Amino acid sequence: MNMQYISIGIVVGEISGDLIGASLIKTLNSLMPNIKFFGMTGPEMLKEKNVESWYSIDELSIIGITEVLWKIPKIIKIRKILIKKFIFLKPDLFIGIDAPEFNLDLELALKKKGIKTMHYIGPSIWAWRKNRIFKIKKAIDKILVILPFEKKIYDYFHIPCKFIGHPLADKIPIHPNKSKIRSILGIQKKTPCLALLPGSRIAEINLLSERFLNAAKIIKYHFPELKILVPMANFFLRKRFTYIQSRVAPELPIKILNKSSYKILACSDAAIVASGTATLECMLAKCPMVVGYYMTTFNFILLKILVYTKWISLPNLIAKKSIVSEKIQQECCPEILAKEILSFFNDPQKTKKIKNIFYNLHNKIRCNADYKAARSALSLLKIT
Repeated sequence: MNMQYISIGIVVGEISGDLIGASLIKTLNSLMPNIKFFGMTGPEMLKEKNVESWYSIDELSIIGITEVLWKIPKIIKIRKILIKKFIFLKPDLFIGIDAPEFNLDLELALKKKGIKTMHYIGPSIWAWRKNRIFKIKKAIDKILVILPFEKKIYDYFHIPCKFIGHPLADKIPIHPNKSKIRSILGIQKKTPCLALLPGSRIAEINLLSERFLNAAKIIKYHFPELKILVPMANFFLRKRFTYIQSRVAPELPIKILNKSSYKILACSDAAIVASGTATLECMLAKCPMVVGYYMTTFNFILLKILVYTKWISLPNLIAKKSIVSEKIQQECCPEILAKEILSFFNDPQKTKKIKNIFYNLHNKIRCNADYKAARSALSLLKIT
């Protein structure tokens, strides 16, 4: 290892991974200021010190099986280039953050060349394609998992694994200050407020926005003073959503914000949310929700064949039972989504009950993840 600095290769493939990567880099920099990072990053990671970006996460921003197919040649090309560059530079450690379909092959190639590998956020082998466990065993030196039930799986196969909790659970307060956030956003204390989170990818925006907007119309009919907040991660998502809204629901009083999803969820009375990390953010913000998801028929058929988990939302997976209503495909329609949200608006006891459940689940995964992840990385480098 070079005594002047430590080099860490890093690859992320999702917006959520960018935030996790940025926090990990920040923590590692605080523990060891002589680290250099390089690889595929997102904008948040680039705000941290000593980060060199070769590719943007936008290169891997895809959804569904059919959407993957047309990008395969480009993805393979990028991975080959990354492998060559990492092998040439021979970093002291490689960290793959999520994006297992991309990172596992990369990690396998690097480990064969003697480069230590750590995978942050274990692939969802409990949900589909369990046989990936054998590739994981060959490809990584350590895996970090963020959900409590995952560690047992890796322990069974004798794969070095550490449960670190979820990074978001550490960053989001246990008791959100709803009044303060509303004041900042200019929303009156008693104004009914609905959050819409139709996804973090263009394909999700295309498939879900109209359904969510039409549900919001129904809710506004019952609550005329309703305010609707929509967080958008980037310009392209905002542009696409704005276009769909102008066509479907131009009359709705929608405020599209660049603010973090958490702040919007924390000040909202309920939310309609696409499956994914947003369901976890909603839980951590103690915001009652209905999860809505719709995909192409082909993708749905494949999903039914390949996936063997009962639920698609993280709160249900963590709780190991149905605490959040999930509406998929034909059930993901405006009438059903609106009915679920109205049940929270009209029943304070139901709202209180779900918030208490969210509070308990939050504590379960609040474990100082950034520090534990950073220490795990340093332990692979034999640094204590």
